[in-house]
Amino acid sequence: MNKVRIGIIGLGNIGQVHVNNLLKGKVPRAELTAVADAFPDKLSEYANKGLKTFNDADALIHSGEIDALMICTPHFQHTTLGIQGLEAGLHVMVEKPISAHKADAERLISVADKHQDLVFGGMFQMRVEPRYIQLRDLVQSGELGELIRVIWIMTDWFRSEAYYQSGGWRATWKGEGGGVLLNQCLHQLDALQWIVGMPSRVRGHVGIGKFHDIEVEDEVTCYLEFPEGASGIFISSTGETPGSNRFEISGTKGRAILENDKLIVTQNSVPSDEWNKTSKVGFAQPETTIKELPIPPAEEPHAGLLTNFVDAILDGEQLIAPGSSGIGSVELANVMLYSGLLDQPIDLPMEGAAWEAKLNELIANSTHEKETREVSGEDFSKSFRR
Repeated sequence: MNKVRIGIIGLGNIGQVHVNNLLKGKVPRAELTAVADAFPDKLSEYANKGLKTFNDADALIHSGEIDALMICTPHFQHTTLGIQGLEAGLHVMVEKPISAHKADAERLISVADKHQDLVFGGMFQMRVEPRYIQLRDLVQSGELGELIRVIWIMTDWFRSEAYYQSGGWRATWKGEGGGVLLNQCLHQLDALQWIVGMPSRVRGHVGIGKFHDIEVEDEVTCYLEFPEGASGIFISSTGETPGSNRFEISGTKGRAILENDKLIVTQNSVPSDEWNKTSKVGFAQPETTIKELPIPPAEEPHAGLLTNFVDAILDGEQLIAPGSSGIGSVELANVMLYSGLLDQPIDLPMEGAAWEAKLNELIANSTHEKETREVSGEDFSKSFRR
């Protein structure tokens, strides 16, 4: 095989991004051959472009027209479609999140582990953006010293009521499994754990429908504790404008701040813990140097990560974002919300089955006029669009 035939399920906003990247040749050695969507009237434009079209996901998966499957559907379908694809012998790339909740992510990963000959990737394109690569390098290299504090204020997700009314699955326990954390913040949560690692304890405070007529969270403030003693804060909202996007990482050797497309690094001449023990002056601080690191543009990050996926299939190249690594962001989204609903801290790793049971309870008690069904490994609706 010298080219990977790719099929896409779900032709909503993100599905169209991947369709355009593939049709415009932005992913070398990849060919978009087929698409599927639950709305047949939307498929004619793709048929006119020479693509095979299906209004049934199973038909696409077993069509013989594709080598790899991209899943761009609402969250709860990611698990079932991912499992179907893998068991049909297809390589699989799943859009964020890999599953709506941790227990389903564990089910999907378990199946992927049984098919080691297949490539299982997650679409976490922030991992190929230079700014986050630079932040990770600063942390992993020890240039910032021992981690002290992490603060990410991510409130520039403003959404109007019209956004939430644009799809019946949006902002419902049944349709998404959560709100701002699982939908908007998944990439930030992935980057957070990819850069500084997973916390060991979480205490979340959430606003359920605080700004919108929805049943899920649209505001969160979360306190994080890390295994070696560092602390953190994660704040997000879809009801605040103007919003902020400020990511600050502090260590014993310095601090990095990413904000307004600038990465500013302040470094101590002497590590703070060493200065603390050796300084003879109570109010003195070590001298610092401040530098702004240039940030190269993030050129086509979606296409870049998909290219890595194709290279992994054809050449055995190491995945930048293995699908199994996507469980970290799912767990963070779940545990922040679960902690807020329980009004108590939760230690990590969290018990996936406990949140799954709570989520089923929320779905069953939903006040929205939606059909209620359990969330374990189930294809919730025929409508597979994001």
